[in-house]
Amino acid sequence: MLGSTHGTLTSDLRARVVACGEQPRQAVHDTASITATDGAMDVSGRPLYAPVPDLDRFFRPSSVAVVGASDSEGRPNTGITRQLVDWAERVGARLHPVHPTREHVFGLRCFPSVADLPEEVDLAVLLVGDPLPVIEELAEAKVKFAVAFASGYAETGDAGAVAQTRLAAAVERAGLRLLGPNTNLNAFERFRDDLTGPAIALITQSGHQGRPVFTLQELGVRLSHWAPTGNEADLETADFISYFAERPEVGAIACYVEGLKDGRSFLLAADRAARRGVPVVAVKVGRTETGARTAASHTGKLTGADQVVDAAMRQFGVIRVDGLDELQDTAALLARARRPAADGVVVYSISGGTGAHFSDLACAAGLTLPRLSETKQAELHTWIPEYLNVANPVDNGGHPVGDWRGRKIIDAILADPSVGVLICPITGPFPPMSDRLAQDLVDAAEATDKLVCVVWGSPVGTEAAYRETLLGSSRVATFRTFGNCITAVRAFLDHHHFTTGYRSPFDEAPRTPSPSFRKAQALMRPGKQLSEHAAKQLLRAYGIRVPREQLVTSAAAAVRAAGLVGYPVVMKASGTQLAHKTELGLVKVGLTSASQVRDAYRDLTDIARYEGVDLDGILVCQMVERGVEMVVGVTQDALFGPTVTVGLGGVLVEVLQDVAVRVPPFGEDQARAMLGELRGRALLEGIRGGPPVDVDALVEVVLRVQRMALELGDELSELDINPLMVLPRGQGAVALDALAVCR
Repeated sequence: MLGSTHGTLTSDLRARVVACGEQPRQAVHDTASITATDGAMDVSGRPLYAPVPDLDRFFRPSSVAVVGASDSEGRPNTGITRQLVDWAERVGARLHPVHPTREHVFGLRCFPSVADLPEEVDLAVLLVGDPLPVIEELAEAKVKFAVAFASGYAETGDAGAVAQTRLAAAVERAGLRLLGPNTNLNAFERFRDDLTGPAIALITQSGHQGRPVFTLQELGVRLSHWAPTGNEADLETADFISYFAERPEVGAIACYVEGLKDGRSFLLAADRAARRGVPVVAVKVGRTETGARTAASHTGKLTGADQVVDAAMRQFGVIRVDGLDELQDTAALLARARRPAADGVVVYSISGGTGAHFSDLACAAGLTLPRLSETKQAELHTWIPEYLNVANPVDNGGHPVGDWRGRKIIDAILADPSVGVLICPITGPFPPMSDRLAQDLVDAAEATDKLVCVVWGSPVGTEAAYRETLLGSSRVATFRTFGNCITAVRAFLDHHHFTTGYRSPFDEAPRTPSPSFRKAQALMRPGKQLSEHAAKQLLRAYGIRVPREQLVTSAAAAVRAAGLVGYPVVMKASGTQLAHKTELGLVKVGLTSASQVRDAYRDLTDIARYEGVDLDGILVCQMVERGVEMVVGVTQDALFGPTVTVGLGGVLVEVLQDVAVRVPPFGEDQARAMLGELRGRALLEGIRGGPPVDVDALVEVVLRVQRMALELGDELSELDINPLMVLPRGQGAVALDALAVCR
């Protein structure tokens, strides 16, 4: 069974679960090139590749010191010390208790201080209320790693955050690596060593939330590591993702994340995992305001704007799930299932109602259920009555599964080249049919490279067909709910699509400034908002088309400008503090004569004086009407830095808030994917007889704005092109208005 831990399953259940091939994982890309360029920086001076910390001596130390060790009954440190003694024995490490007043702890010689240790130790576990004074001692003793369990740091508020900052600074000065504070003993759990196949590596900020994944071992799913990161004063989720992605035994990384220490580091680590073809499955708390607030109080991290977090995870292939049950099932499937031979999913059942229900849910989730060929349907009707539907879903009517025909049907479906996944929902036990069906599915799975999934719907879970036949299989993926099966299969197919031919956007990130950057820098005004005229000059510097326009300071000049620009024209006030000109009446459109231009000039300057608005002039602009109004912009995210947004523009941006987000760097494929995420994307294709717009030009603007975000990231606080008028196909796109705020 892939990832369900129900109360009916006991620890003596020795079922082997979904090895699905148990083949060695192979990297999507050779990482030698990554290692060679680990120090590369982008145009903003940010790293382009995730460093891989050498954590071997953390998880498998030769020697361990336990500072604050105890064997006095009733003391909290005693239970922890006992567990560490047992763990050290299992991993073959020498353990040295440290305590100033004890001579022996659990029969082991105890040393009064770290300085008195008889050898250099790889790992020091600090069972003290304030680890800060011990850090300098560890540095002098050349300790490589430390673990701090103490709480009362950033999770408690501002004062705790200050204390954590001091601790982090001390750790950096000491040159060691620290896990915690506010962590626990999960890294020192007893892992089963009798399980084979690719393993799950687990990362959690809350140890309790990792328990459901850890107990997958009782269903035969191998776990190799557990990193409880706590407050992440030093070692963080990204460090462990990078490390686990390089471990040959790791088939998938499962994460429970409350807050990210650094968005950029997380994406670099996710990129490394994607290069290696290692799936990362994550529960990320903070979808709601309440969840975000609670997570912050727990770990003291920024949760980040969830829309940005969600987009960034998708962009770099992190599979985000909502529940711990989904985390279990999805990580287990991705760790062990072979690369799919095809995208097609066939639903096979002994009940037409069950097949129809499951197919509805699967299609709604985006799975592809291909209609089987007429030839294949005729073959299936050899064993299935003619009146039953076998196009997909395949309904066998029940009786064929009770005899030799059942296996023939399964083999025939799996032989179809359009089929990559066979899913059989069994809503409840119906012996002997369900028993024979389960065995046939297991036997067929052993003979194919394709993925075979079963949903065992019985709420009891004590049936032999489930506990022995299905859970005893190393090749069948068994689930307990329709939803978890669909989520896992969709993630399985999406992951392999994503990693096939994966090209890291960091490989193409600009290393040196463009000529546009030098032009743009001269226009920046630190701490100021640019006028529309200056903001458009910024866009011109990056090759983004703006209307013909002139900035004027008199009515006569406005008339001359209108003649040069060409009627009809738009006139707008231009000033450094004007964010919403329309609301103040500082925009006039559709002017077709010199007299209208003169009147408009007087009106605009009178309104500006009345409103107390300082102007640098009046813009006389070419009027562009025929197209779709979009918005493209740059904002600064607290976690990820500059982000690029595209969506429906004009007034619709505030009404519908239909936007898509990406974190630079990204390529053309991601820019087009952003457009595909918009609810109003049909507008770009032309509606009610209208022509399709120039999507290529829109994509080009998005990519140019991204370049601007990368190069001006430290200087540009916000950019808003709204509206960007996207003209009919082949005619380009024009930025009709722009707002830019400098940092």
